[in-house]
Amino acid sequence: MKTITRILLVVSLAVFAACEGPVGPPGPPGFDGEDGLDGQPGEETGAYLFELEGTFSEANDYTLEYLFPNDFEVLETDVMMVYILWEQAESTTGEVLNVWRPLPQTVVLQDGGVIQYNFDYTVVDVRVFLDETVGELLPEETDNQFFRIAVLPGTGIDLKSIDVNNLDAVMKTFSLNEKSVKKISIEK
Repeated sequence: MKTITRILLVVSLAVFAACEGPVGPPGPPGFDGEDGLDGQPGEETGAYLFELEGTFSEANDYTLEYLFPNDFEVLETDVMMVYILWEQAESTTGEVLNVWRPLPQTVVLQDGGVIQYNFDYTVVDVRVFLDETVGELLPEETDNQFFRIAVLPGTGIDLKSIDVNNLDAVMKTFSLNEKSVKKISIEK
């Protein structure tokens, strides 16, 4: 008898626990918390993209230098990446695709020499240059070279989560497109 009573008690508890009634009215809204401090007006945490075209020669000491305009500020905390237009490939639909590689990039010349495309920067300029050992440079290694310079915010975003070696990933992360690129030509 005690066993039957216990079984009925357990079954009735299970049945009532499984029942669900109508949802009640929502509770009153909570109180607003204390407002945080507002940021400085006009500050942006965005990235910028420049495209530099130029030719390396003895006259420019195999260096292309771009001075940032006075109205453009590079912060000490910003990160600078430079990419070279390495080649152009054709997609299966016939579209021309640009292949961008991050600097530095090393090239072994036909005569056994080695050159390296490299860069350095400050808050006022960026320089792209050729480091070379011995070897004769061909026009395809020096003339009409294209570089993309990405100025990325060093604070306010986790750069570790971005593949900064991939220009397309950088552009996608910072919502940049071809219209965002400021084109610059360096005189020969």
